[in-house]
Amino acid sequence: MEKEARKAPGLLGQAWLILLLAAFFGSSLAGVEIALKPRIERNKRNETFGQIPFLVPGGSSQKSVETRMGGIRVIRVLSDKGDHLGWVLPASGQGFADRIELLVGLDRKAERITGLYVLDQKETPGLGSHIQDKDGFLRGFEGQPADKSLRVVKGRPAPHSGGIRAITGATISSLSVCNIVNRAVRDFRKALAGSEGKD
Repeated sequence: MEKEARKAPGLLGQAWLILLLAAFFGSSLAGVEIALKPRIERNKRNETFGQIPFLVPGGSSQKSVETRMGGIRVIRVLSDKGDHLGWVLPASGQGFADRIELLVGLDRKAERITGLYVLDQKETPGLGSHIQDKDGFLRGFEGQPADKSLRVVKGRPAPHSGGIRAITGATISSLSVCNIVNRAVRDFRKALAGSEGKD
């Protein structure tokens, strides 16, 4: 009985120590995130503009401008001469493991997807992480129609048919990317149609 009475305050003291340490480290991590957030956002913006020539062929990182259309943040892609060539849409959504951030390139009339880039992902290494494979998975999005939903297929799809070949062992990650692209393109095309004639 006496031993149990001595144990109880010891366990209570350890519990308070664990709670105190959890609060301290949680606050520290939150502080670091708040302090670094502007730098992280700046780096993402620089990376986004650096990808413009690959997402919209002929696009200029220096001439292109960020704008809003129907409440959607987009980049109006211009050539070195100032000609309007297309659009880059930042898009994000839930993947298998965490959020996936993408950049979707579209032609000027938003009729075709001209490129896709994975800005950030934390999918399973060696499986879902293949969503950032430029010569494999991402290449399948180039030239796809933007006026109909993309779908994931198991075999080799016909070119420009709206079919995207699933990554073996990472069907959920493949579906997630397609869903993010479909939603972003659909919302942007609505905003673009609503803005025509208002310029």
